Amino acid sequence: MKDVYTECPVFESTRFLLRPVKETDAEKLLSVYSDRRAVPLFNSDNCHGDDFYYSAIERMKQAVVFWEDSCRSRCFVRWIIIDKTNGRAAGTIELFHRDSDDFFTDCGLLRLDLGSPYETQKTVAEVVNLILEPAYELFSCSMIATKAVPGAVERRKALEEAGFRGTEHHLRGQDGTEYGSYYYRTEEV
Repeated sequence: MKDVYTECPVFESTRFLLRPVKETDAEKLLSVYSDRRAVPLFNSDNCHGDDFYYSAIERMKQAVVFWEDSCRSRCFVRWIIIDKTNGRAAGTIELFHRDSDDFFTDCGLLRLDLGSPYETQKTVAEVVNLILEPAYELFSCSMIATKAVPGAVERRKALEEAGFRGTEHHLRGQDGTEYGSYYYRTEEV
């Protein structure tokens, strides 16, 4: 098995390309992270107060550099999602292995940030399905979990269609804070 942190795979469908983020992506990503309609659907749980709303290119560059450093440090991998029809960034997707003393252990935690034009059932399904099956092996986990707040109606439909189930279990952060609105899918589905 390849080491996802040193040989990060690229995923591609007819419409989307997922590849590791790089510093030169900051300009493309600014349109996603400055989208006020999109930000409330992002997962900022356990991110030290960062809400991922970035209106300045300097802040976006800092985030991308942090994401690259986090991959080199083996914390998480973040891919940019490129819409191949127009070359624009549709968003990013992040994954990492999580072990804990709560329900979400031996878990690949998936964070999906999409610009509001891409927050549709069809797009969520296409993007998630690109990475879902390989994620179990890449991140050595038996479960994939992702946040989908109640207002993310299209996202929730796509997740349910892909075999995810909502749960009342809360993810416990490093400081003990509990976070809800999670969906999960086990490898056996």
